[in-house]
Amino acid sequence: MMEHIDNAISEADKFENRLDSYEDILGHVKETMEKIGGKNAMIEIANNNNIKLMKELNKVISQLNLPHSQQQALDEPDLKTANGRKAAIAAAQCLQQAMNSDIDPALLRLEAVQDQRKRFEKWKQKFSATVSRFMNNLFIHLGNEIGDMQVTSTELTLPNHSNVHRELTPYTELMHWTKAMDRKTYDGLMRVYTASLSKIYDRDVRNFFNLAKIQVTEKLRNSREDLDMSTSSRKSAVSTIPYGTLGINRDQWGPGVETADRIRFDALLEKVLAELEPIALQEQLFCINFFQMDVISPTTKNTQTTLEMEKAVDMTQSIIAGAVSPSADGVPQKRIDRQINEDVRKLMMGLFGCLEPELVSFIQSFERVDSFYSLYVFVRLTQHVMSAQDTHSFLSMTFASALVQVKRSFDRFMQNQLLSIREAKLHKRSKAILPYVENFENFAQTAEGIFRKSDRRTDMEKWYLQLVNAIFEGIQLHSQEHPKTPVQVVRMENYHHMYALLAQLKVPGLDALKKEAKKCYNDALKAYVTQYFGRPLEKLNQFFEGVQLKVAQGVKETEISYQMAFSKQELRKVIAQYPAREVKKGLENLYKKVEKHLSEEENLLQVVWHAMQEEFIAQYNYLEERIQKCYAGAMINLEFNIQDILAFFSDIARSH
Repeated sequence: MMEHIDNAISEADKFENRLDSYEDILGHVKETMEKIGGKNAMIEIANNNNIKLMKELNKVISQLNLPHSQQQALDEPDLKTANGRKAAIAAAQCLQQAMNSDIDPALLRLEAVQDQRKRFEKWKQKFSATVSRFMNNLFIHLGNEIGDMQVTSTELTLPNHSNVHRELTPYTELMHWTKAMDRKTYDGLMRVYTASLSKIYDRDVRNFFNLAKIQVTEKLRNSREDLDMSTSSRKSAVSTIPYGTLGINRDQWGPGVETADRIRFDALLEKVLAELEPIALQEQLFCINFFQMDVISPTTKNTQTTLEMEKAVDMTQSIIAGAVSPSADGVPQKRIDRQINEDVRKLMMGLFGCLEPELVSFIQSFERVDSFYSLYVFVRLTQHVMSAQDTHSFLSMTFASALVQVKRSFDRFMQNQLLSIREAKLHKRSKAILPYVENFENFAQTAEGIFRKSDRRTDMEKWYLQLVNAIFEGIQLHSQEHPKTPVQVVRMENYHHMYALLAQLKVPGLDALKKEAKKCYNDALKAYVTQYFGRPLEKLNQFFEGVQLKVAQGVKETEISYQMAFSKQELRKVIAQYPAREVKKGLENLYKKVEKHLSEEENLLQVVWHAMQEEFIAQYNYLEERIQKCYAGAMINLEFNIQDILAFFSDIARSH
C-alpha cells in the first residue's frame, strides 16, 4: 500500500514537472506573440505614415507643379494676340494658385518647396515686369492716340471713350492678377492709366464747358458781360446794382436778363448735367471692374502668397478670422464699403480733377450776369443729387459738393435781397408803392416758377417769411418818411398790394402773413377815411354833440327843443348851412384830394370812395336818428336824403 502511494506521489511529481514545463513553454510563446504583435503595430503605423506622407508629398507636388507649357507662357508671354493672352492668363492664374497653395506650414521648411518657391518668384517677377511694360505702353498709346484727335464738333456732347474700354477689357484678368500678386506694379499701372486718361478728360471737360458757355452767351441780350473770369469786370458806366434787387428802384438796376434767357440757361444746365452722368458713370464702372476695386486685397504686402514661412502663420490666422467674421480679416462690412468708395472716388478724382472746378466756374460765371441763375442751379442740381441711384458715386459726390457752394450762393443772394429791403431809402420822387413791394411781385413770381414743384421749396418758403416780414416792417417805417403821400395811403396801398400778391401765390406758409396784410390794409383804409373824410356836416355834428351833453346832464330828449341854444329855430339855421348843392361841391373837392393821394397802379380810388360813401351814410343816419328823437313832429329834415347821397357819390365818380 505504501509502495503504491509512493509511486502515485512520484507520478504526480512527474506530472507537475511536465505541467511546469508546458507553462514555461506557453509563457515563452506568449512573450513571443506579444513581441510579434508590437512589431506588427509599428509596421502598420509606419505603413500608414508612409501612405500619408506619400499623399501629402503628391499633394504638394501636384500643387507646386507648373507644366512646361505654362512656364514658357510666363517666360515669353504673347499679350498682343487673343490666344497668347489666353495662354498667359491661364499660366498666370496657375502660378497664382500654386503660390497660394494650402500647404502645411511644416512642409514649407522643405528645401525642395523653398526652391520651387524661388522659381515661382522669378517667374512671377518676370511675368509681372512684362505685363507692367506692356500695359504701361498701352495706356500711354491709347492716351496719345485720343489726345491727338481734333475735336471739331459744335454739338454740346461729351465725347464717349468706350473704345478705350473695349481695347482694355481683354486685359482685365491680367490687372486682377497684378493686383493680387504685385501690388506695387498694380499701383504704378493705375497711376499711368490715370495720368494718360486724365489729360483726355481734362481737355474734353474744358471744351465741353466752354462750348456750353458760348451757347448760352451768344444770345444774351446786349452781350453784357464777358464770362471769362479774367475779364469779368463791367464798364464803370453800367450800374453795379444787380438786376432784381428788391430794395432798389428799377431804374437804378444794372442790365437784366430776359425770362427766355433764363429758361435757355436752365435747359442747357440740364443738358450739361445729363451729359456728365453717363460718361462719369461709364468710366467709374469700367475702373471698378478693370482694376477690381470692389475687392479689397486680403494682404497689405506686395505679393499674395502662402509659400513663405514667415507668412504662413499670418495667412493661417487670416483664414481663421475669415471663417469667424462675415467680412475679410474680420473688418466690418461698412468699413470695407467705405474704403472701396473712398478708393474709387480717389481714382475718379484723378481722372476728372477739373470737373468740379469747371462746373462751379460755369455756374458762377452766369451768376455774375444774373443772380437769379443761382435759384435755377439750386433746384436743378438738387434734382440730380436726389435722383442719383448711387449716392456714393464720384459724380454724386461731385454734384453734392457743388450743391453746397450753390446753396451758399443762393443764401447769399437771398440775404442781399433781405438787406436791400432793410436798407432801402426813399427819394423825393418816390411813388406810394414802395420799391421793394413793387419788385417783390416779379421776384415771387419768378421764384414760384422755379421752386413750385421742387424738393427745395421749403428753403424758398423760409426766405419768403423773412422777406415778407421785412417788407411789412419797411412799410410801417417808410410810410412815415414818405415825402408827399399820407402815411395811411402808403400803408393802405402797399398792404393791399402785398395781400393781393400773397393771395395769388397761394403759399401755405404765408397764410398768416396774408391775413396780417389784409388786416393792416383795412386798418389803414379806415384810418384814412376817418382822417380825410372827417365830418362833412361838422356844424351839425357839433350841434348834436351839445344836445347829447344836455341829455347827459339830465335833460330829456323830448324837452331839448325848449333849450334856447338847441331850439328848433337854431337847428334849422344849422341845417340851412348844408344845402345839397354845397354838400356835393364839398364831396367833389374831397374826391380830387383823394385822387391826388392815391396811385393809379393800385386802383383803390373807387374802393376808398365807396368807404367814404358808407361813412357819410352812417353819419347821415346818426343825424337823422337824433333829429327824430329830439325833434319828433317838428317836420325838420336835412335838405338831402340817402338816395341823394348815393347819387352825389355816383355822379362824382363817373365825372372823373
